[in-house]
Amino acid sequence: MTISKNNSLSNLASGTFLAAAIVSTSILGAIGNAGAHDIKSAVNKDIIPPFDIINASANTDGRWATFLMELAGKTGSVTPEETGAFRGSSVFAYVWPTKIDPAGVGFTSNSGVLALAITSHPDFDDTPLYDENADGDPANDGKTWHAHWAVLAQDAACGAGFKVREISPGQDLVPATMPDLPIALDAPGQSPILFENQLKVTLPVKGAEGAHFDAMTAVLNVSNEGSDKPLLCVNQAHDVASGDLSFPGIIMKKGESNLASN
Repeated sequence: MTISKNNSLSNLASGTFLAAAIVSTSILGAIGNAGAHDIKSAVNKDIIPPFDIINASANTDGRWATFLMELAGKTGSVTPEETGAFRGSSVFAYVWPTKIDPAGVGFTSNSGVLALAITSHPDFDDTPLYDENADGDPANDGKTWHAHWAVLAQDAACGAGFKVREISPGQDLVPATMPDLPIALDAPGQSPILFENQLKVTLPVKGAEGAHFDAMTAVLNVSNEGSDKPLLCVNQAHDVASGDLSFPGIIMKKGESNLASN
C-alpha cells in the first residue's frame, strides 16, 4: 500500500525537503499539555489523512514523559495488510525521534537516535509480556497499536535511509523488556491512547526534559529471508512534522508554558 511519496530521511536531515508551518490552536490540549515548543505542520493533501501530522508535542514531570500527536484524519484507522509471514511484512508507525540519550531507557549510551514509536504489524507480536487485545493470548497482538522505544541508525540500504540498529545481547546494554529480536527495540508495555485524530502515550524515561524531538509517520519493513538488508528498515516516510527532520520541538517540564520557538 502506497500512502505518499517516499522521502529520504537523509535528505530531510540535510534540509532539502521543506514543509510549510502553520500556527493554529491544537485540540490536543483536551488530553494533555500541548503548550509550548510543539511542532505544527500544514495539512498535506498528498498524504492520507491518518498519517498527515498537524501537531506534535511532549512534556515530562522528570520521571514520566507524555508524547502527543494530532493528525488530519482518524488516528490508527489504517493498518498493514496481513501477509502471513514475519519476513517481508510491514510495520506502520507514528514516531517521535528524539535527542534523548538511549541510556535513558536502558540502551547503550550515545548508540543512535532514540525514537518512540506507536506501531501496528499484524504478522508478528513483539510484545510477548503483554496482552494488548485482552483475549487471553499475549502472542497475537501485533495489529493492536502499541508502544516501542527503538534506536535508529543511518543505513543507505533502507529506502528512507534509517534502520533499527542491530545489537549483540551480552555486548550491548538492553532494557529488561526487550523482545526476542536482535535489534535495539524495547517493549515497555504502556498502552497508547487513540481518540479521533489524536494520539497520546505516557511512559518512563530519564533525561527527557529539555531534549529536542521531531515527529513522523512511516512504514518499516522486515527484510525478506536471505536478504542482505538490515532486519528492520525505515523504508517510507509519509510525513515529517518539521519538514526537514531538524528536531525543533522541545520536551517541556509539565505545566510550563512558553512561546513556541519553531
